[in-house]
Amino acid sequence: MKIIVCIKQVPGTSQVEIDPKTGVLKRDGVESKMNPYDLYALETALRLGKQLGASITAITMGPPQAEAVLREAFMMGVDEGVLLSDRRFGGADVLATSYTISQGIRAIGGADLIICGKQTTDGDTAQVGSELAEFLGIPHATGVLRLRECTETGIEADLDLPLQIETVHIPYPCLVTVEKGIYEPRLPSFKKKLATADRPIRKLTLDDLEDHDAKHYGLNGSPTQVQRIFPPENHRSQERWEGNPSEIAERLLHRLDEQKFLQQPR
Repeated sequence: MKIIVCIKQVPGTSQVEIDPKTGVLKRDGVESKMNPYDLYALETALRLGKQLGASITAITMGPPQAEAVLREAFMMGVDEGVLLSDRRFGGADVLATSYTISQGIRAIGGADLIICGKQTTDGDTAQVGSELAEFLGIPHATGVLRLRECTETGIEADLDLPLQIETVHIPYPCLVTVEKGIYEPRLPSFKKKLATADRPIRKLTLDDLEDHDAKHYGLNGSPTQVQRIFPPENHRSQERWEGNPSEIAERLLHRLDEQKFLQQPR
């Protein structure tokens, strides 16, 4: 059995420059880390791998420096790492990103189970997992809170829906996105770091994929474009009020009413 876990390198700081023409984050030279939500996906994969005797491959898309998160995955117990890296992949939106990763997964022979984190902290779209499953033509479930049972034929999971918890059974091959807190992520092992220091990472470019049409990748393959992006504006001010509690309460009530924070009963 084979498990693939999708991970991503994200900026480790909010002070990231934006390309004014493309609206894409400038990642070169920026302090980076593994996407926090992917740690839960990794932990889920590692536990299932041990339970089912499965091999675990971590796959990521990004510049050459994204190899660092694959090394970190090795330190946690992942068996293999795959890096999709090509300048022609740059600037991809969620659709082009999902398509690229799906092509990468096809190139390495697919998997019985693909596990993704809930979302990434740099995009927050929570769309890549579902779109990836659609491109691969496999069933998927999002918002997995708990894995009830995992067998050699499929998984049974509890899903976090807006008003209820739904239990579903999904046959392999399939994809799931897991919620934060499904398991407590383990820490990287220094012993594993030494043991995997020379472990090769498989690198794939556009030329290694089944679909060689560059129009399907990166900015060219992205139907959505960022029109405007900017840091949030900070308009913080403060006032100091003095008086007895009744006077301050009445003044606060009027201020909330002026700012339209109060809704009149119907």
